[in-house]
Amino acid sequence: MKCYFNISELLTLRKAKAKDGRNLKASDLDVIKNGAVFFDDKKIIWVGSTLDATDILKRSDVQKIDLKGSVVTPEIVDSHTHLVFGGNRAQEYSMRLNGVDYQQIAASGGGINATATATNKLSSEELFNLGKERIEQIHSYGVGSIEIKSGYGLNFEKEKELSIVINELKKHFKDRVQIFNTYMCAHAIPADFKNSQEFMSKVVIPLLEDLAKLNILDAVDIFHEQNYFSTADTELLFKKAQSLNIKIKTHADEFNDNNGAKLAMDYKALSADHLLKTNLENIKLFKNSATVATLLPGTGYFLGKPQADARSFLDNGAKVAIASDFNPGSCHCDNVLMLASLAAPNYKMNLTELWASITLNAAHALNYLDQGCIDINFKPRFSIFNTKSIDEVTYNWGKNLSC
Repeated sequence: MKCYFNISELLTLRKAKAKDGRNLKASDLDVIKNGAVFFDDKKIIWVGSTLDATDILKRSDVQKIDLKGSVVTPEIVDSHTHLVFGGNRAQEYSMRLNGVDYQQIAASGGGINATATATNKLSSEELFNLGKERIEQIHSYGVGSIEIKSGYGLNFEKEKELSIVINELKKHFKDRVQIFNTYMCAHAIPADFKNSQEFMSKVVIPLLEDLAKLNILDAVDIFHEQNYFSTADTELLFKKAQSLNIKIKTHADEFNDNNGAKLAMDYKALSADHLLKTNLENIKLFKNSATVATLLPGTGYFLGKPQADARSFLDNGAKVAIASDFNPGSCHCDNVLMLASLAAPNYKMNLTELWASITLNAAHALNYLDQGCIDINFKPRFSIFNTKSIDEVTYNWGKNLSC
């Protein structure tokens, strides 16, 4: 057993947890100064002030770790990444700066299909090593749980390989970083298929059935968008996933409002992500839904698109998370803490909303319901920062204070 003590500031988010991560006020931050937390490998046993931890600190069976001068928070979670890929799309970023739209680039052979071409040229070992390097970098920011989507193979053999590589990464990092394995073969339509229906019937659904036998998938996802995958495609995938007892996530309402958020809630998805174009009527539905509204500010910044109406989601009782969407084309930024810190002023978020979006609510977007809060019986998953004040962590944009 261990005890962290003399923690300069211990961010618990217990009040946020009691409100299910919704309608959070600045006063819900719930910071303990000179804090202490006592835990074993599986759960938190006690939380409070170091002054009240005298009996624990006297115990000979407890490993005592003095964290004076440090801040401890619930573990940061990045609940949306596409970090296993080959190649580089730096030229596309320059093209967009010069006025070429994302959809125009995709239509001319760039975009997701370009990354698929590069990814297909790499071996499993090369993809594993790239993934490992990227996870190490993300972990260095204080992130301890990461969702990784497949989707850059776009054929049966390579997509299967990608899901297996993500599973191997999960096993490799199991003692340090939680990896959530999301199947997203329905990411784009390869040029050698007539339409999305053909790709769904010949690759996406058969491969999902095949991978389900391996019991390595945590969820499925789909790019529900015009010129990508239709509502009918999305429902087909959702129903198949439900029949296989696999959780659901979705890319919804990114370029157009196609009622993707409502569809996600109807199917009890873990999260609906992007939500740039979600209408107010559907935003209001999140209040009574367990589906997390995951916003991806880095994508809007990277593509030069307007941001999601975060304040409407927050004010209407949605459980709001922020994730990086780290990928090679539409957000080549892997630091969710920095992105959330950048976005919060534009989103008009208070500090509690900001921290809950990358801890408590982001954990719920991955069905990790026993983390994201420092409280008794929660998992002992923490992020530790080399500073005396929680304010410094989000104030120092791009400066890595993680221990």
